[in-house]
Amino acid sequence: MKILLIGDNGVDQYQYGIVTRISPEAPVPVINYTHTVTRPGMAANVKDNLERLGCMVEFVHGLKTCVKTRVIDSRTKQHLIRIDQDSPSRAVKIDYSDINCYDAVVVSDYNKGSVDYETVENLRRIYSGPIFVDTKKIDLARFEGCFVKINQLEFEAAKSYPTDLIVTLGRDGVQYKEQKFSTPQVEAFDVCGAGDTFLSALTYNYVLTKDIEAAIRFAARAASVTVQHIGVYSPTLEEIEQA
Repeated sequence: MKILLIGDNGVDQYQYGIVTRISPEAPVPVINYTHTVTRPGMAANVKDNLERLGCMVEFVHGLKTCVKTRVIDSRTKQHLIRIDQDSPSRAVKIDYSDINCYDAVVVSDYNKGSVDYETVENLRRIYSGPIFVDTKKIDLARFEGCFVKINQLEFEAAKSYPTDLIVTLGRDGVQYKEQKFSTPQVEAFDVCGAGDTFLSALTYNYVLTKDIEAAIRFAARAASVTVQHIGVYSPTLEEIEQA
């Protein structure tokens, strides 16, 4: 399965330590640092998820990389603070000469500049296969003809909507048109990266089945695996099938 991924590049850092006291200087915890874990973030996490499912991924992204640093208490697993170092990029340029060699196109748009509306509109006009868009933009009707996946907060912020809109609702399931899909009820340790997993699994399963409802159910199971881990996590096909 060959996928073209377009989006914002990112790095997720997790700084772990143990909190033993409150600072005498301010009412904040003091963490005794132990180690740092670095993982792909933003669209790079989508790439990692797709590759974990066996896809070959061509990743086109802006020149800038955004870094998100999370400080976590190892003992309680409590997420104490997140530090964002955003580096907006210019919109990427797409080579359309062999665009139809891909089984699907995935757009992971965190609104950091790598993707503009015109890029997706040109893709829809030129590319003959399925396009999956996860975006923080608000004029979603401009992505008509694509499968657009957003969360509930993004749905409430949007000013227009496309026909094929998929809204993830956390524990309340997934809404697609007039149909609501349930999600596995699991203990969620961390929702970070769950949307990236959902997008990747949705694309993978749709390319296999050409059935969007089956793909939504598969993606919901995949996301339920991810939220049971601290930090971003890319589940295997076996883990998803057992969920």
